[in-house]
Amino acid sequence: MKVVDGQRSAYRPPAPSPMSLRRGPVLVTAAFAGLGGALIPAAAVPALWRIWQLYAMLFGAVALVEVVAVVAVLGWPTRTTARFGALTAFAALVLWVLSRPLGLLVRLDPWQPADTVVGFTDYVAAVLQVIALFGFLFARRRGARPWPSAVRRVSAWIVLFPVLLLVIATGAAGTVAAGDGIRGTGASALLDGGTVEYCRPAGVPLAMDLRRPAGSGPAPVVLFLHGGGLLFGNRKPSGPGALLAGTRPDELAARGFAVASIDYRLAPAARWPAPLDDARCAVRFLEANAAALAIDPARIGVWGTGAGGTLASLVALTPGTHIRAAAALAAPADFTDLRGVDTLTRASVLLALGRAPATLRSASPLTYPAAGAPPFLVAGGRKSAEFAEHLRQAGVPVTTSPDVAAFFTTALLSRTP
Repeated sequence: MKVVDGQRSAYRPPAPSPMSLRRGPVLVTAAFAGLGGALIPAAAVPALWRIWQLYAMLFGAVALVEVVAVVAVLGWPTRTTARFGALTAFAALVLWVLSRPLGLLVRLDPWQPADTVVGFTDYVAAVLQVIALFGFLFARRRGARPWPSAVRRVSAWIVLFPVLLLVIATGAAGTVAAGDGIRGTGASALLDGGTVEYCRPAGVPLAMDLRRPAGSGPAPVVLFLHGGGLLFGNRKPSGPGALLAGTRPDELAARGFAVASIDYRLAPAARWPAPLDDARCAVRFLEANAAALAIDPARIGVWGTGAGGTLASLVALTPGTHIRAAAALAAPADFTDLRGVDTLTRASVLLALGRAPATLRSASPLTYPAAGAPPFLVAGGRKSAEFAEHLRQAGVPVTTSPDVAAFFTTALLSRTP
């Protein structure tokens, strides 16, 4: 209370400036959404730089401007800075629409480096940009309204705080995934070990890590295909890709094998049969460069877990592919019949492969002729028993023991091709 001309009146705080905004939950959530949406493509800029510098500069510039806008909004929350934030989010969304859904940018897919670990990282960035755009516009529209009561402010924070945490976590996860993409994949170099480029579909280099055993002479080689439902994972034995896909290819190196572990294009950024095409391209690369890599092209095996096991089976069943042994662990063998499949698995199949019967059939090893296929290890996975029987009926040697090292030792080291 205060006294004015002898009269008591209730104290009222000064009205906010018409241009000022409160750092309320909507504005803060929009700012962190914009920050996450900017950092995701920014994390992939180093990889994009090695592909085409023009796109790297374009995406880097858009991300930098949006980061500046977010800092401005949080540091000086006004209607002007909120409009600046909304415009940068809108510009980033337009760039995404032109490059991903419409595919109008020429030469290559600039989002592919960001989608190397998680196939829909760019969609995550787009969703964050939508949240930022509408959040900034909403905060700007309400900016000139009177300050709400303390109870209403606290209630708003309680309601929106979980959303803010989700936005922050999503942006951080997307940034880590985008930054773990094809770093280290420089110019093609045929080395005894390290990372090489094995294929360049649509102008985007795909990476292969090659580990050679100790000793000299051509070594048998096993191509490892990571799992992850065709949506997640990468070639690396550590990092987010390994957490998502359980990559453990190093065990074979101690047995005298060279191990080649690859990245392949993931859904929904790439549609089927892109992952299978990439796996086949990796086999051709190993065969064509066997002498330089000091590997034996007559002793190539393929191994995969989960969806990688499905790809391994399909590669081994491809006519004309000189695979000497194939191991499929916990690998689905048939996508044409999804009766009894849980909702999450059904949704992942829909996202990765779609609904077209021809596509589902082409991704199902159980539907392929098996005559002339190499020895198989089949352990776990939906309809794996039916697939193993399908192979046996075609005269293919099959083992169901999950001991991959023992299987390849017998098939590639002891067996004469």
